[in-house]
Amino acid sequence: MPVSLRVEGRSAAARTNHREVRRYATRMLRALGLESEELSVLLCDDVVMRRLNRDYRKKDRPTDVLAFAMHEGKPLVSAVGGLLGDVVISWPTAARQARVQGWSPQREVCVLLAHGLLHVLGFDHVTLAQDRRMRALTDVLTSAALSKARRVDNPPHTRPHTDASKRGSDPSPRQKG
Repeated sequence: MPVSLRVEGRSAAARTNHREVRRYATRMLRALGLESEELSVLLCDDVVMRRLNRDYRKKDRPTDVLAFAMHEGKPLVSAVGGLLGDVVISWPTAARQARVQGWSPQREVCVLLAHGLLHVLGFDHVTLAQDRRMRALTDVLTSAALSKARRVDNPPHTRPHTDASKRGSDPSPRQKG
């Protein structure tokens, strides 16, 4: 199955919306031409996310999304028929950020899923140029997931990342571009 999804912790909303999140992930993979690849998604609460963030990033606080790439440093085109990696999303943190943004928690989870998937594929946002590109691609994937698009015309190609496979974003509310 291209998308493996689990729910951990006490988030009733994550349990209620897990099928929708699986559809988002499937649509994003299809839009990228990666429908034969496997992506693992974990929806969790802040307690689980805090533990993961502490264990893997040495930051003792919950965050909104973590990404773990299976093929560190390998370009997108070389991972045919394999596991891309894992994306972990805290539903309660996403819900708080959604309130600030003025949209639904489902939309925020979709944005975080796109963001995490891009990290799994080797994208980063250390520089301003990288951040702009990643925000633009996040918007493309979010639109594909929400609109049931079949495929992105020019799927982005990745380059190897230079940092560790553990990615997280700031738990504070941020501007979505």
